[in-house]
Amino acid sequence: MRKIATALLGAILAFSAHPAQAQAQAQAQVTLAISCGAVGVEFQMCRDGAEAWARETGNQVTLVSTPSGSTERLALYQQLLSARSADIDVLQIDVVWPGTLANHLLDLGERAETDGVFPALVANNTVQGRLVAVPWFTNGGVLYYRRDLLEKHNRPVPQSWADLAETAQIIMQAERDAGNSRMWGYVFQGRAYEGLTVNALEWVASHGGGSIVEADGKVSIDNPQAATALAQAASWIGGIAPTGVLNYAEEEARGAFQSGNAVFMRNWPYAWPLVNAEDSTVRGQVGVAVLPRGGAEGRHVATLGGEQLAVSRYSRHPEQAIALVRYLTSQAEQKRRAIAGGFNPTFAALYQDAEVLAANPFFGDLYETFVNAVARPSGVTGGRYNQVSAEFWNAVHEVLSGQVEPAAALSRLDRNLRRIGRNGRW
Repeated sequence: MRKIATALLGAILAFSAHPAQAQAQAQAQVTLAISCGAVGVEFQMCRDGAEAWARETGNQVTLVSTPSGSTERLALYQQLLSARSADIDVLQIDVVWPGTLANHLLDLGERAETDGVFPALVANNTVQGRLVAVPWFTNGGVLYYRRDLLEKHNRPVPQSWADLAETAQIIMQAERDAGNSRMWGYVFQGRAYEGLTVNALEWVASHGGGSIVEADGKVSIDNPQAATALAQAASWIGGIAPTGVLNYAEEEARGAFQSGNAVFMRNWPYAWPLVNAEDSTVRGQVGVAVLPRGGAEGRHVATLGGEQLAVSRYSRHPEQAIALVRYLTSQAEQKRRAIAGGFNPTFAALYQDAEVLAANPFFGDLYETFVNAVARPSGVTGGRYNQVSAEFWNAVHEVLSGQVEPAAALSRLDRNLRRIGRNGRW
């Protein structure tokens, strides 16, 4: 099993203490393996934190690189955990996975530092009374825009999706006429994967179309507001958005925007320090705002995102693994990650921290957006959430690619979700 897992997991980097701690290393209690994401600077920030813990404790940490796609990463976790593999001690898991993986994770209970953490996140990670993961960073989708281009063309920050489409078209065409033939109006996560569920839920909910499956188990997606939202999004493809956006995840969208070839981008806050890095084409020219609402009667909506740290039930060193989780999710470490990497803390107090706000000015302005982000229906659908999400993103992708009309796609999706949910008996 270990050989198979090693082949699947890819690169594994071991971190040990500095030479000054050679003696401590020689007497290291354990070697732990932690899996980390690889979007933007995630891997680097995880490595730095794990290395610091190793230096302080005299233990060793092996950093495991897992697939960047959330769907592939979940499948790998399920394979390893179902085999009771001890290859990974600490797992980075998505905000929608606690219910799916709960049976394979330790109850961290009183061992975690959760005082001051957003209660909704703690509740999200509590399954049948067990705290199976500790919130590490939270997320809400935001709108990145080229502040310089909006000023140049005398356009305000769009408040509705219709405003965004109009402004994107005007600026895109003007910039193309001026010589940038590669300029597009809007880029987002349009690939058929979890990121499309996130984007499409924002479109649907902002138009008053519900949350796919409601808290009472009712499948609500087949409604006129949802159809309107998807029809509007489909109209962007080949217009203000490149056809290639149908295969974009977070980093592809960031690449287009950061190279100076997009007016607007939907992404997570992690992109802020990257678009402002020294080597960024758009450094100092970017603004961040709440995502547009779905018309005059709509509302601004961001889908809740974020990552947690959990300890495998099959870890050979559970005490040390829990200690590593406590260190990485501590307020001090979250502050470092917020300043250096743009990761949204899960501690409310850090949104009033002067150093955090200096590095991420929009954290204060969009605080309510992050706190009140709309959750995907993982709580009500439990272990079947992955099926629900896959049905949703595939239906949306078919609409965006022009294969199916919105009403027909949503009608079929409604039937499929009712079948998965056994008519609401989740």
